[in-house]
Amino acid sequence: MTGRVFVIAEAGVNHDGSLDDARRMIDVAADAGADAVKFQTFQAEQLVTPRAGKAAYQARNTGEDGGQLAMLKALELAQDDHRGLAGHAAARGVRFMSTAFDLDSLAFLSALDMPAIKIPSGDLTWGAMLLAAARLDRPLIVSTGMADLDEIRAALSVIAFGLTRTETPASRADLAAAFDSPEGQERLRECVTLLHCTTEYPAPLAAVNLRAMDVMAETFGLPVGYSDHTLGTSVAIAAVARGATVIEKHFTLDRARPGPDHAASLEPAELAAMIAAIREVEIALGRAAKTPAPEELANRSIARRSLVAARPIAAGETLSLDNLTAKRPADGVSPMDVWPMLGRAATRAYETDEAIEL
Repeated sequence: MTGRVFVIAEAGVNHDGSLDDARRMIDVAADAGADAVKFQTFQAEQLVTPRAGKAAYQARNTGEDGGQLAMLKALELAQDDHRGLAGHAAARGVRFMSTAFDLDSLAFLSALDMPAIKIPSGDLTWGAMLLAAARLDRPLIVSTGMADLDEIRAALSVIAFGLTRTETPASRADLAAAFDSPEGQERLRECVTLLHCTTEYPAPLAAVNLRAMDVMAETFGLPVGYSDHTLGTSVAIAAVARGATVIEKHFTLDRARPGPDHAASLEPAELAAMIAAIREVEIALGRAAKTPAPEELANRSIARRSLVAARPIAAGETLSLDNLTAKRPADGVSPMDVWPMLGRAATRAYETDEAIEL
């Protein structure tokens, strides 16, 4: 992870099971300037049962109502495929990542050079996965779609236990004690970034609630980011302006393709434009201070005013708001110093617009 916003170009399963397309997606992510390109690693039989139906968006985007198992089987990539993709990403200068959806896949991915382990929103309540991921002692990016604060706290409690203890927890009380401990809190701050997320594809704007990032940051004292499922790029860019340290965004080679996630994904040119905008916002955010920028200083005398005579003033005449005004340039007495001058006698005569002297 870096000090700047870490942008994850989420390839997910938008390769449609094609290794060639997965490689092309790495090229797109690298060309767009992403920090990482992320896939999904799973064995369908370990992820879903035969009775698991599709979500409404999956049925809508794939054009049929069958179960998840057949859909996911068609989207699997083999372990050797992942190794090849990781090598291709390294050659293109973009970090390889993948989300594990089963414990075997997590163990496999842990041997690859990834900048972080990603916990998907759907697995926020899978304690065994959280514990195993924590015990890898790697940076963790935890998505929080569909969750409330209590569920996030429960997940962080498992992670805190895994980061600080070696035994198997006996109860939720054990987990809560690890979360509440100073060591647990310190390790969470060292390892965990929370991602706000709305688990709908595409996510309607009214359901986004970017202010939830503020709530999570204040509640847990952890860095926050945003996993974006909205159409377009504006919400992801706004999340950066609101303090996101990580942005994750789905992309595709062609949004018109059938498949569960294509419809809510960016096409290559859009991905590049979003990342360019994020980098611009990053620069513009600056630092938490209100001081003049060096580039402003030369404009002070041009844009500000000084006290001048509003009309001819005779020597000895009483100075007042009727015969004093403020005009550019700021090369004399500041208009903020007018108040002590009121009621004084002019020390000399002034022509209209002539700068007043103290």
